[in-house]
Amino acid sequence: MPQPASRTARSAVKLQGWVRQGERITIAGREFEGMVYVGTPPRMNSHGYGEKCRAYIDPSLSVASSDSDRNGDGMSYWPGYSTIPAVCRATYLDWLEGGRRDATVNPGYMFLFFYGLERRFLVDQPPEEEKKEIVAEVERLKALFAQNYSVQRYLGEFLDIARIVAMGGMPLDDPALKQSILDNRSWDLPFSLKFALGRMIAESKAFDAEWLHLWLMCHPERRLRTPAERCGEEFKALFKLKFDALYPDGLKVRTPRKQLAMNYRAASSEFSCSVNLTAGEGRDVAVPDVSDLRSPIQKAQKIADESMDELDKFSRYLGRNADGRGSIEAQALLPAALWGLFPSAELQELKKWVREQVAAGGLVPALEIVSRMEGSSPDKLGKRQLTGAADALARIGFGMAPDPRFSLRGPRIDEPVVIFDLAETVEQLEVVSAAYRAALFELALATFVAHSDSKIVEAERRALRDKVEATVGITDLERKRLHANLKWYLEVPPDMSWLRTRLKEVDAEHHLALRAAVVATAHADSVIQSEEVACIEKIYKALGIDAGLVYADLHAGEVPDGPVRVRAAEAEAPGERIPAEPKARVGSLDAARIAAIRTDTERVSNVLGEIFAADDDANHDAPRTHALLSALAGLDHRHAALVDLLVQRGNWTQEEFAGIAGQQGLLPSGALEAINEWAFEKFDEALLDEYDGYDVSQDIAEALRAEMSKGDN
Repeated sequence: MPQPASRTARSAVKLQGWVRQGERITIAGREFEGMVYVGTPPRMNSHGYGEKCRAYIDPSLSVASSDSDRNGDGMSYWPGYSTIPAVCRATYLDWLEGGRRDATVNPGYMFLFFYGLERRFLVDQPPEEEKKEIVAEVERLKALFAQNYSVQRYLGEFLDIARIVAMGGMPLDDPALKQSILDNRSWDLPFSLKFALGRMIAESKAFDAEWLHLWLMCHPERRLRTPAERCGEEFKALFKLKFDALYPDGLKVRTPRKQLAMNYRAASSEFSCSVNLTAGEGRDVAVPDVSDLRSPIQKAQKIADESMDELDKFSRYLGRNADGRGSIEAQALLPAALWGLFPSAELQELKKWVREQVAAGGLVPALEIVSRMEGSSPDKLGKRQLTGAADALARIGFGMAPDPRFSLRGPRIDEPVVIFDLAETVEQLEVVSAAYRAALFELALATFVAHSDSKIVEAERRALRDKVEATVGITDLERKRLHANLKWYLEVPPDMSWLRTRLKEVDAEHHLALRAAVVATAHADSVIQSEEVACIEKIYKALGIDAGLVYADLHAGEVPDGPVRVRAAEAEAPGERIPAEPKARVGSLDAARIAAIRTDTERVSNVLGEIFAADDDANHDAPRTHALLSALAGLDHRHAALVDLLVQRGNWTQEEFAGIAGQQGLLPSGALEAINEWAFEKFDEALLDEYDGYDVSQDIAEALRAEMSKGDN
């Protein structure tokens, strides 16, 4: 039975050779623990001359009694205790006495210690227990000097060969082996991983999800986005679920022709060694080299891409809320497949509460929804919070209106939202048809007209619901979302400043579809109120259409599908005859034509879909040249013109912002800082918030648009 190591410090005068861990020695007045060579250093060749072994601490050599060289100015590239200056020996012994914990010294001192560890492990071949102690110490040192490239490289290579030596008695399914490989990955595929994978192939074993995941995570050509790093545990779990579904019996990999070989050159440059790489029960099967295999990595990358896509929203939430993991919103944004692996009682409570609210009619204060998601009440509601809440609800099968991505505006902090049953979970609310986005805008126009006389009769409500039902080119899910948005529009009417922003982007080619929509709404209750006429006049004015056409359109009950006179023709040189202007019919309303307008939404959807699509990828023209308004006082003309453009939309990509800033001769970073400083002084908050580009503060934008539109009313 081995005797316990003595804890009494020994003088190094008569020591020669390796001092084990647990033994304490004293050199030059410094007392420290072993794991070092002490004594007269042997020469590095069999003839008794040449360099002395670098790792040996020779007690006969002088050690500086004062001063130190922590920066390692006196250390060479390959330091040896016998060759470094006395002041460096003092610094090295001080580092040993301090427990080898100081990472602020020159890494050369750590390497001097490491030279002894690698020699002991690979040359002396100590007992297995001592090998484990050495591996543990090298792993600790590698973590201690984590920012040093040379340390990571050389100690990583040693750990690779040490693991391979240890694999003879370590099962491949040992979690400690996999974690050790992952923790010590570097710029290249770790050799210990190559050996483990090659050994499995040689023994005809199929790879499970963990090994394929580890292979990908260590591969130099891996393409991992933020979700894989920020949501490591969730990514690994989702990767495994997808792998198991694709390969229930594991993934078999063909045997490559190239065989694996390993030669290790010591970091001290004093020796080299090779490792016999074999597999099989009799250790008589050559281990293949997996370095050049591409197919398994391609399969792994495909699974990883799908997993990262599904974790994207969860990852973004954690990016905005570093401590948000475990919150209701974070849990709801997890892919549903992971809910069983990461259970949440709070999420179940949320589902129960939402069902109760839907049963009660679905109108819920917007602030209450966000507060339940985030666990606290915010001072204001922004697009990010509303989008996050909508996405979280969709993951548990419920929708929220207004649609925060496509609605003309979001709810204010004191306004309600509509929550409703989607009847299915939805992963990507942002994926909708052009017809849906067009119909949503058309509903905003129609409800604006319906609200104009301060009352909405049942006939108007029915006509608007029928309009949603008649919309073509949308899915059943999109139809549900339209009905919910209609309900919100009827509760919280859209205002003209928001509509005007969109209407100014509509060109003449699309005017007909919009005119048809508002005329049909005005006729829904068969009574045309003066307030409705005034409302439609505002819409026509925003479109740049002669307001006189309002009466003709309303009187006819339809919009003529032909050229519209903008101004009277003037005599010109002889040419082709201009067709006569179509005359509006006078008399009773053409009910069939009105019905056709209500149901002919395919054309309207296509037209408006183009408008919305153009809005996403717009190349903005130079800003309007009107005089600076008092609302923008405090900004020079270039920044004012930029703000004038910015408030027309809720979000700008980085490229778009850089483009419109450049049109004003401004650098994006400088413009962002100047505009936000101005906004803080005027509104006590920033106008632009960096998130997936730049989100525009809707409160500020609304206030500025209201000021800018005073002259339009």
